[in-house]
Amino acid sequence: METINSSSISLDFSKESTAILRGRQSVRTTFRLSQRSIDALSILANQLGIKQKSLFDHLIDDTGALKTIAREFDEFDNSVQRVVKTYVVSRRSLDNLETVSVQYNTPRDALVEFSIERILPLIAREKEQHHKRKKILAEMEGYMQKGFHLLEKAEDELGSDDPAFLEILAMVKRVKNCCQAIDNYVIKGRRIDSF
Repeated sequence: METINSSSISLDFSKESTAILRGRQSVRTTFRLSQRSIDALSILANQLGIKQKSLFDHLIDDTGALKTIAREFDEFDNSVQRVVKTYVVSRRSLDNLETVSVQYNTPRDALVEFSIERILPLIAREKEQHHKRKKILAEMEGYMQKGFHLLEKAEDELGSDDPAFLEILAMVKRVKNCCQAIDNYVIKGRRIDSF
């Protein structure tokens, strides 16, 4: 065990904790994947608001799933055009992928591509949510327009310094901010429409 002393803090590093830290180290590695797999990984990471590395590591860290894919792997469909793509992954994920690939004599690229296929139901669910958000946004925009008309009416009938007018103004501003926030989610999810 190695001990590092700083002015008032002492840290102990065992070989085990050092190995865990090294396993978290980011490394770059290249795969040949279908464009669909590349897009799926990118879209879902974007929709969930997480880094592709985190999603990739989550998929590849599942040794049981990797072994199941490797056992069921027959052959790679060579009619599908594949693109060379470099990803940042954790060293532990890459080691895990290499181990299963060698143990079952299955191409790494196949393991990765079939692992990514497992997220397609999540993308379908996110796509459904995206369509619901778009409908809600349209309704919210209609609601906001009614609020603007009510605000104009209140200003004409009550004046701009009346407390009721000021409350309606505050409400319209909140609704406008809410519409903008939902619109941002819809804009963020546009790529999922074409998937």
